[in-house]
Amino acid sequence: MARLGVDVGGTFTDLVLHDPLRDTVHTGKLLTTPDDPSRAIIEGTQRILREAGLAPRDLTSIVHGTTLVTNTVIERTGARVGLLTTAGFRDSIEIGREIRYDLYDLFLEAPPTLVPRHLRREIPGRLDASGEELLPLDEIAVAREVTDLVEGGRIEALAIGFLHSYRDARHERRAGEIVRKLYPRLALTLSAEVAPEIREYERTSTACANAYVQPRMRRYLDKLEADLTGIGFTGRLYVMLSGGGIAAVREAKEFPIRLIESGPAAGAMAAAFFARLAGLDRVVSYDMGGTTAKMCLVEDGAPDHKFDFEAGRVRRFVKGSGLPLKVSVVDMIEIGAGGGSIARIEQGSGLMKVGPRSAGAVPGPVCYGRGGTEPCVTDADLLLGRLDPGYFLGGEMALDPDRVRRAFAEGVAEALHLPPVEAALGVQRIVDETMAAATRMHLAEKGRDPRGYTLIAFGGAGPVHAWNLARLLKIGRVLVPLGAGVASALGFLVAPPATDMVRSHVGRLERLDWNVVNGLIAGMAEEGRALLAEAGADPAAIELTPTADMRHVGQGFEIAVPLPSVALGEADLPAIRRAFFDSYRTRFGRVVEDQPIEALSWRLACAAPGQDIRIRAPEGAAQAGDRPVPRGERPVTFEVHGALPCPVYDRYALRPDMSFDGPALVEERESTCVIGPGTRISVDAQLNLLLELG
Repeated sequence: MARLGVDVGGTFTDLVLHDPLRDTVHTGKLLTTPDDPSRAIIEGTQRILREAGLAPRDLTSIVHGTTLVTNTVIERTGARVGLLTTAGFRDSIEIGREIRYDLYDLFLEAPPTLVPRHLRREIPGRLDASGEELLPLDEIAVAREVTDLVEGGRIEALAIGFLHSYRDARHERRAGEIVRKLYPRLALTLSAEVAPEIREYERTSTACANAYVQPRMRRYLDKLEADLTGIGFTGRLYVMLSGGGIAAVREAKEFPIRLIESGPAAGAMAAAFFARLAGLDRVVSYDMGGTTAKMCLVEDGAPDHKFDFEAGRVRRFVKGSGLPLKVSVVDMIEIGAGGGSIARIEQGSGLMKVGPRSAGAVPGPVCYGRGGTEPCVTDADLLLGRLDPGYFLGGEMALDPDRVRRAFAEGVAEALHLPPVEAALGVQRIVDETMAAATRMHLAEKGRDPRGYTLIAFGGAGPVHAWNLARLLKIGRVLVPLGAGVASALGFLVAPPATDMVRSHVGRLERLDWNVVNGLIAGMAEEGRALLAEAGADPAAIELTPTADMRHVGQGFEIAVPLPSVALGEADLPAIRRAFFDSYRTRFGRVVEDQPIEALSWRLACAAPGQDIRIRAPEGAAQAGDRPVPRGERPVTFEVHGALPCPVYDRYALRPDMSFDGPALVEERESTCVIGPGTRISVDAQLNLLLELG
């Protein structure tokens, strides 16, 4: 009955194994193998099973999240893709929205399209906005163009995106039938299947991106399934979707673009799980790994969601500079601030910058001794005393402080005319202020005040920086779960089987044909239940939550509005209007009640209950309420207080109701919690560390 969660990150691959029969949780962490991510998965799986005393056949399931999709888009290493589109719309994906993401940059670089112009072909045939056929599909042109694309253009995948196919997909479906008959092995994506929503640019962009990553993702998953079978695994392999739900491998192979934020979503689901256990209804999830830091708002036990995303940005953190995708994702911000973020002196200004470039797993930070020469955030943490060079990864990986000291002395410290420790403190200041500024902006955009929230910190570097980040944000409480360094992998095990369905049908509320709307919702429910049943869910336990994208007539963008039921009618209009005004007021602080309202897209969230995992204290001599005994002491340099002696506590020796004061260090295998002075630390019933900042 054991289940395994595996999170492949840019620097480390994290694993969490839950054995419900023995009520045990085992964790593992090893360096990612960028050349073949499945190699680290297999090595980590075999190792954690040995430590748990289990065999591969004892695993009923493995839930996996990966950065392969987003890396493929960012690095432009995907398939050679062709596009069939409506005559006259060949250049839509290049024209985009005709909006400049930087108004004042005369040399602005537009996000490159995934399909070059010579591989985009126009097909005669046209439907209008209501789905009526204006011009029949030219089937001969479809066969001719796809033959030329495959034989002459050597494409590996094909996307089909016709105008208004969200309203009626018959032309796309017929073109797909022709393509499959001619080339049954060609990877094929229909825009009406991957993103059946209004706005042809975003829908076609999503279809092209799906086709772009589909061959590589299929090869990866096929190899991973074969490798797992080779070590004796006979259970089911599942994947994490960007929206935080669990899906079957078939869905991942067919719609891999839905995995664009697979790994980060697991962290948000883990934070929501910890928040529910601790009884917290307002939480900021803070996941800092080796490459990036992710922040997400979690309210009432669930992370925020959105239904659009930008991938492969020209400027990594500038909105509008990437490829728009219509996919369901957990709404979070990603910052180029991780343990591997490289510190450098900017030419011209002479100022020190940290990130977003990362050393990753290869060569990694200087202290790893694997060829890295540029000092990183982890190197600065080591130099400041935050990390024990002999206990990194539980002592498996020795860190080299002398190598780090030389790298700082010969690099940024020398350029700044500062001692190495002062330069390292500067790295910490920059990275923490960068994360704090991004978090403030993210919360401000949602109308939230960070002072009313609890920070849940995890990831390998999260607990190291959480105390100072909370201080900068004026957040008074920090929660650090047991096994924080691999908490994202735990998120795979507690996330529910879930998927989000969408169909577009535009109309004013008072003019809608509710039979059409109910037909759309019923179709989505049937498809969602089938997908979740394939992902192992009990069909009788699946819950359906309907929402609609709505706006005032004439507005350019819409907001998500909860609906009162999955079967709607005229009698529900007052409740729908109230829900729209409530959502509008929350978003904008005011409402305009005398303007007509229209709906654009209808959504259905389908979810089955996730599995709970209870963290219990391991057997040992210490009892609840005893005063913890430090296992040592070392000096740590803090920004405000300078170098202070800090007692070092063993995380695995702490029990519920224990408490102590900062400054202090709490070490476990995968991470270290750094706590400054003026802080009260207690251990709750789930073995979480609760930091109450003075």
